[in-house]
Amino acid sequence: MADSAEVPNGGSTANHISGDAQFVVVANRLPVDKEVLPDGSVHWKRSPGGLVTALEPILRQQTGAWVGWSGIADSDDNPDIPGVEIHAVPLSAQEIAEYYEGFSNATLWPLYHDVIVKPEYHREWWNTYVEVNRRFAEAAAKAAGPGATVWVQDYQLQLVPKMLRMLRPDLKIGFFLHIPFPPVELFMQNPWRTEIVEGLLGADLIGFHLPGGAQNFLYLARRLAGQATSKGTVGVRSRFGVVQVGFRTVRVGAFPISIDSGELDRKARSKEVRKRAAEIRKELGNPKTILLGVDRLDYTKGIDVRLKAVSELLAEKRIDPAETVMVQLATPSRERVDSYVKMRAGIEQLVGNINGSYSSVGQPVVEYLHRPIPRDDLIAFFVAADVMLVTPMRDGMNLVAKEYVACRSDLGGALVLSEFTGAAAELRSAYQANPYDLEGVKDAIEEAVHQNAHEGRRRMRALRRQVLTHDVTKWAQSFLGTLAATTETASDANRGVHLVESNEQPTDGPDA
Repeated sequence: MADSAEVPNGGSTANHISGDAQFVVVANRLPVDKEVLPDGSVHWKRSPGGLVTALEPILRQQTGAWVGWSGIADSDDNPDIPGVEIHAVPLSAQEIAEYYEGFSNATLWPLYHDVIVKPEYHREWWNTYVEVNRRFAEAAAKAAGPGATVWVQDYQLQLVPKMLRMLRPDLKIGFFLHIPFPPVELFMQNPWRTEIVEGLLGADLIGFHLPGGAQNFLYLARRLAGQATSKGTVGVRSRFGVVQVGFRTVRVGAFPISIDSGELDRKARSKEVRKRAAEIRKELGNPKTILLGVDRLDYTKGIDVRLKAVSELLAEKRIDPAETVMVQLATPSRERVDSYVKMRAGIEQLVGNINGSYSSVGQPVVEYLHRPIPRDDLIAFFVAADVMLVTPMRDGMNLVAKEYVACRSDLGGALVLSEFTGAAAELRSAYQANPYDLEGVKDAIEEAVHQNAHEGRRRMRALRRQVLTHDVTKWAQSFLGTLAATTETASDANRGVHLVESNEQPTDGPDA
């Protein structure tokens, strides 16, 4: 690995132990969001994400810590959260621009999402990414007690596993990637491809959503990290599910993430949500069919695809504008990035064209909201919608599809789902379509709109069985159980050694 990605002053393990946490989560963001109230006082609000939901009980059951950034420039607040130690990593405005908006979201994000938008490669961004990853690794090393388990999350922190292992060889280290891992040919574009692969190989267990991502990584580990032997780096041998890094064995697996489906199911059944869902239908003019899209405003989500499909279905009289309303909820995202500004303008132009051509006075065909929606309102939209449109060009999983299913205890509704989501591998009873095939998307939408009640119940029952059985808690337990079985407990420099017997069958994860 290049010198810039190494951890200086490694020293002995004891020099880096100052905490007593037995389970440490390392993520780009803290599990709480900072709110400054009108009177100037500060309030910390629990983040609504599934990761927090899954890991909070584990953190509270033992001495747990969370390492992350507050989301605010130059903030070093350490909020007091009962039962969880918070270790904030402060970031300057320049570091946010280069590490987060730059290398993470203008280099890695488009590269890992099939280069839908061209990635940008800048050495300055890479250098800042290395420095910020180093600070996260140092914070985790200080928070973790002897022999602790550390779980590093996502693409912003891919160098942390190796850096952390250099500081703390006594730790069990897991890493999970929440976005797709790209095909080998695309990943090879990255000038710092070897450093990233070696960074990930510092973990004892590396998790992906799908077996395909795990296979891509295993090939790259053999090709890139193996090449590094001529530079003095330890050699790599790999086979399916296992990478041998010197004396250490790294396991690589598929662990499809999910949602807190039981909690969503309970909320969706509540009288308040049911009442709000009825109000939404009334506010929309009580149409026969409500189509719904719920997305962060991102070029990977295929919002333009579904709008073009709906526009052509209306033009071809395959759906009736007098009986149909499409609701698109688009959460603002990365509004300072040029490609996002252009994308938003294009989507809003499509909305305007559809409404201009097919709406009547007081009854627009498309209702477009570009703002965050309160969680309970969002659940009510799921309950109200007849057809859910999830059409990303590429998505690691897409939890919105699972959330919609979890909210349909009435067995009503239909899900139109892109083949290029991780969720498509599990939600096989959805109306699946290739988002690059506009005719295919149109056919899937038309079929979902006109499905009969019996067919709809059959499909939704199968979808709910999958989503309610495989929830986010089971995902976390599956990953952490595999991690616990992968590593040993001795505190020495060869921490994590697991010699694979000739008759032992490596696995790509229990949920692959």
